[in-house]
Amino acid sequence: MEKVLITDYGFKNVDQEKQIIEQAGFALQTAQCKTAKEVLEQGADAIALLVQWAPVTADVIEGLKNCRVIVRYGIGIDNIDLDAAKKRGITVCNVPDYCIAEVADHTVALVLSLARQLTATDHRTRTGEWKIIPPQPALPFYEMSFATVGFGRIAREVLNRVEPFGFKKIAYDPFVNAAQMEKHGVIWNDFETLIRSADIISLHLPLTPQTHHLVNEDVLNRMKKGAILVNTSRGALIDTEALAKKLGDGTIAAGLDVFEKEPLTTDHPLMQCRNVVLTSHTAWYSERSVPTLQRMAAEELVRALTTGLVNNRVA
Repeated sequence: MEKVLITDYGFKNVDQEKQIIEQAGFALQTAQCKTAKEVLEQGADAIALLVQWAPVTADVIEGLKNCRVIVRYGIGIDNIDLDAAKKRGITVCNVPDYCIAEVADHTVALVLSLARQLTATDHRTRTGEWKIIPPQPALPFYEMSFATVGFGRIAREVLNRVEPFGFKKIAYDPFVNAAQMEKHGVIWNDFETLIRSADIISLHLPLTPQTHHLVNEDVLNRMKKGAILVNTSRGALIDTEALAKKLGDGTIAAGLDVFEKEPLTTDHPLMQCRNVVLTSHTAWYSERSVPTLQRMAAEELVRALTTGLVNNRVA
């Protein structure tokens, strides 16, 4: 039987994948590859790869003798060299729709916590300081604008969730026009206007060469005083060192679930900032999202191998 390799995984088991893949007539092999060399050693003869975090570099792809399909467990695909895969004619897919509700919920939770200054007030209260107003000025939600950079599935779910609070909803996406956003009750802004005017800015973009450090020192300095920046998308969308410096002057706040380098080290400058909420890349998680991801990834792989038709092709 032709071999399918799971290069690496952090799940309790891969029983679902085994059942789906073997019922389709393929042999499943599993590994816990951490390097490109290990991926190539284990997968050189595989017809398909299921990948979580392992690096699938150009050298790996060049050495894959039989591979026709690579499926990433998850949304981001920056650990796979897409250009190299395209040159070899290898189909690359991700699973972008397994945790939409979870990430949207987590995003809104970060926003509400920061906008109502819950963690800052909690810290102040625990240190014995009792005041009936929060540490910083606080606008009512109905006077605040909530902006997403990106207008994909998760961004739209986030904006749907905050509508009952009365926020003015705005968004920027270079691939979506104003008329399309208007159907969702959202006002289109160009990037510059959004950065300068929004009270809350939530990032919902893939990581590409064009979006790497999209939010840099210059952009941070153009944000309005008191603005809140939230990132549950990809860590490297933000220049982390520039953000830590900006947070240090106390003019903005941030909620971050993803980081340029993970795990975040205990001596990272962000750890010293009071006006930031940090979570450890948990936005995607629920008791339902994990098995859903595993099932959908395996089904996409089998679909690609048996029919050539896929739901979420990225290369």
